[in-house]
Amino acid sequence: MATKVLMPQLGESVTEGTITRWLKQVGDSVNKYEPLCEVETDKVTAEVPATVSGTVIEIVVEEGTTVEVGKLICHIQEQGSVEETTETLPIETKDTEKEQEKVSENAQQDKKLNPHLNRDEQSNVRYSPAVLRIAQENNVDLTQIQGTGLGRRITRKDVLSYIENGLPVLKVDQTLASKDQMKKQQPETKKVLNQESESKEVKISPAENEAGIKIDNLKVEAGDQEIVVNNVRKTIAKRMVQSKNEAPHAWLTVEADVSDLVLYRNKIKNDFKKKENFNLTYLPFFIKAVVEGLKEYPIVNSVWAEDRILLKKRINISIAVATEDALFVPVIQDADQKSIYGIAKAIDELAQKTREGKLTITDLQDGTFTVNNTGTFGSILSAPILNSPQAGIITMESIVKRPVVYQDMIAVRSMVNLCMSLDHRVLDGLVAGRFIQSVKQKLEDMGKKEVSIY
Repeated sequence: MATKVLMPQLGESVTEGTITRWLKQVGDSVNKYEPLCEVETDKVTAEVPATVSGTVIEIVVEEGTTVEVGKLICHIQEQGSVEETTETLPIETKDTEKEQEKVSENAQQDKKLNPHLNRDEQSNVRYSPAVLRIAQENNVDLTQIQGTGLGRRITRKDVLSYIENGLPVLKVDQTLASKDQMKKQQPETKKVLNQESESKEVKISPAENEAGIKIDNLKVEAGDQEIVVNNVRKTIAKRMVQSKNEAPHAWLTVEADVSDLVLYRNKIKNDFKKKENFNLTYLPFFIKAVVEGLKEYPIVNSVWAEDRILLKKRINISIAVATEDALFVPVIQDADQKSIYGIAKAIDELAQKTREGKLTITDLQDGTFTVNNTGTFGSILSAPILNSPQAGIITMESIVKRPVVYQDMIAVRSMVNLCMSLDHRVLDGLVAGRFIQSVKQKLEDMGKKEVSIY
């Protein structure tokens, strides 16, 4: 019998993934645990392994298609099976009338998207739901795209590539719409030209002026460009909106005098770089202070679970690492068991893996509290959004020298703002205030006591 291969769950809270590339094709032999395909989720790009050894006899999901966790993606004929010599999967006979109805329904959907296809072409062309959705959202003519998928089918990747590289940049030919035409009650047709003078027709409403056209109530003017939102950005947007809508955010900010810490780090950073071959930044000191604060106030290291608050025993610190087009939040596992050197090493390794696209599922799981360093951008004050379901997130802002009252005198000191967002369902101002004051005090004491790095 053929073995079903299902879309695995490739991370905590991951519900779907996009198959970006099949590494095996129909008829190829595959060993158990050998990669079958590459899958991209909002968190990581991973390979899906074969669950048995045998021969790939059917690929159910084409490249570029987004699939929910647990859905069928392919069939493998196991080695030694009586049916191994068959090239196609024996499936149950389908009702002819139902099949014809499905074909007719698909043809009607294709016709709506591509009305200029003749009847024979419409009955033969099939598009995946993801392809149809992207094409409809971006007003793309699918007949202008050459498919690269199995059987020359048009994949999601083909459509996105066409939009990025081949879709005409909207440019209004204002000579085709006069002021009199704009006053008419019925929608008019306006030509949209690209740089090569290729044209495309779009509908405009009487309310639009000659400056441009509108899409979903947003005016698109000449020279504007559209950026297709990828899966990673969509997921980030969805989770940020979810966090803001579901968790009642509250904010706290305190100011810390880290002059002694600055002097201490400057004193040891060159020797540290020579010895360890990576830079010692302020972030490991900051995380160490946060971890010690979480030990004092363990309720801060908790997550909201609807009918209960889950107090986490492990202290796993999530850190934000940005790339050119996405934001990832890898996790320093068991940060409370690491020295400042251990934390610094973990930060360096996670940042490098993020930049190289080598983060694993383990690197992104089980965070209990988030620490961010917005000070690297020169920020001096921020209100971070919670990394749900965690109860808190704290940011370290830019360290700046400024005059302050120090020992009843005016002195130039290195000051930094610590900004914390909290889930008010879990934490009240009292415990959050005590926690952030604890972090402040630990940072201010570090330089004075010359805390051990190792």
